[in-house]
Amino acid sequence: MSRESVTVLGLGQMGSALAAAFLAAGHPTTVWNRTPAKADDLVADGARRAGTVADAVAASELVVVCVLDYGVVRELLEPLADGLAGRTLVNVTSGSPEQARETARWAAGQGARYLDGGIMTTPPGVGDAASMFLYSGSTEALEAHRATLAVLGDPIDLGEDPGVASLYDAGLLGMMWSVFGGWLHATALVGADGVAAEAFTPVALRWLSTVSLFVERYAGQIDAGRYPGDDATIDVQLAAVDHLLHAGAQRGVDGRLPELHRELMAKAVADGHGGDSYARLIEAFRPTR
Repeated sequence: MSRESVTVLGLGQMGSALAAAFLAAGHPTTVWNRTPAKADDLVADGARRAGTVADAVAASELVVVCVLDYGVVRELLEPLADGLAGRTLVNVTSGSPEQARETARWAAGQGARYLDGGIMTTPPGVGDAASMFLYSGSTEALEAHRATLAVLGDPIDLGEDPGVASLYDAGLLGMMWSVFGGWLHATALVGADGVAAEAFTPVALRWLSTVSLFVERYAGQIDAGRYPGDDATIDVQLAAVDHLLHAGAQRGVDGRLPELHRELMAKAVADGHGGDSYARLIEAFRPTR
């Protein structure tokens, strides 16, 4: 069975992983990079090296762009003018929602379909069906190329607004760093009493599965704008965070992260919301109206 041809522009660690996944799945793959030598291993595996960006784009209807930033995206593609008409640009370069929307408008003006993407994995995870690849923009383009893009990971359709994938990407990375920070703080806390990280972490991961149940419940409360404290109130959790801060202080553990949580909870209690669920604290993050 013939496979769709793909072009990959940009061969950093992530771009190289994308191209390698397409090749491994049998897709004829054209690659381009400013430093041609970065394509050597891929060419040895069967990729076609394009001498210019124009040649690379002309080789495939589906063009995947993975470069440093959106400025480089435009620098590479703007000189091509009519060469983009009828093609699908899948831009997985990291940037802001505003940059994604502007680039989508520009691509439409060139007659190209546009998808903005967020890659929710590191290069070793490319090609794993469990890895999430977020896409927003042309739903028609995603459906037309879904089978090919699924080679990289699970393609998640976030709708027609091209900025949403970047928005999810930023939010999910923030969530990741918060989880990392909480785990590192907790590991430092128990480690102060001699508990190894490898002994603590399986229990921590099991606890995260329980926390996910709270998150699912709280999502509905947030959308409804009602925060019934029928599982655990902010009052109760404020007392618990004091125990955490005390334990950390006794062991010389930096308490800035839990101090922030305590500050947010204490403000909610002072405002009369101590009987609400923790989901109420989203109001502290929302912009003031």
